[in-house]
Amino acid sequence: MCRLLGLTAGTEPVHATFWLLDAPDSLEVQSRRNVDGSGIGFFGPTGAPVLDKQPEAAFRDEDFIREAKHAESAVFVAHVRWATAGGRTLQNTHPFTMQGRIMAHNGGFGEAERVEEQLGGYRELVLGDTDSERYFALITQQIDVHGGDVGAGIAAAARWIGAHLPVSSLNTVVAAPGELWALRYPGQHALHIIERPAGMSAPAAPAATAARAADGGAAAAGATSGPGLHVRSSTSSVHAPALQALPSVVIASEELDGEHGWRMLTSGELVHVRPDLRVESAVVIPDPPAQLVPLPADNPNIDT
Repeated sequence: MCRLLGLTAGTEPVHATFWLLDAPDSLEVQSRRNVDGSGIGFFGPTGAPVLDKQPEAAFRDEDFIREAKHAESAVFVAHVRWATAGGRTLQNTHPFTMQGRIMAHNGGFGEAERVEEQLGGYRELVLGDTDSERYFALITQQIDVHGGDVGAGIAAAARWIGAHLPVSSLNTVVAAPGELWALRYPGQHALHIIERPAGMSAPAAPAATAARAADGGAAAAGATSGPGLHVRSSTSSVHAPALQALPSVVIASEELDGEHGWRMLTSGELVHVRPDLRVESAVVIPDPPAQLVPLPADNPNIDT
């Protein structure tokens, strides 16, 4: 069980605050269950990927908490992990970066060693033990095979895994400077999208957040008051005041409170959010996996 969030404002860098200590609806609360790691990825001023991640639960991870509060980028990826493959190490903690892109994965598949047989020299990109990082290396290989087409690379990698290996979910978010891609495959794990026009107002800050702002001085108050994007759920919370004046697109493994208009991606649907925030969408894998690993009915990744 892993949870992920992607946010893009296109080419406009914005400050985003990922609240990790505001029980009961934050990444921090979920991380008490997903105890194997947490991380965020974004792009620095030069466009280079920046990762801040730790193989510990977020409520133990003060460095992650501080960095999340002060991150500035046009694109963000956040992830909380419960390991299904690979131990609790930095190398196994999401997000990952390869060739200037950032990726996080929600789900799992078996026989990951068979992916390595397909990687050739791209095996050198894999630093840890997870199926997710091997999935990313296969995506990276296929992007190059398809002449730099990121969407085609994601689709080809997921299609190969779905045809050859036992799969529970290949849901993924891949980011590049100014761009975001997301795939939901198959239809077991949820993945939602919302397109936010400029001018959408955030709901009032929850009491716990407002109280912390009152106790924490101007910096905290500035991060939690005023309009903009402020979405919360049992697994994530993000506030970006600048998104009152700017459009944005959010992709999340569950619908976040405070916004209306969420849409569940169809099984096999690939979404590409371009730098101008145009959203392109197509079902690129219409067939189910050859070996579907069903989820139990109480699995929290099932969200309809």
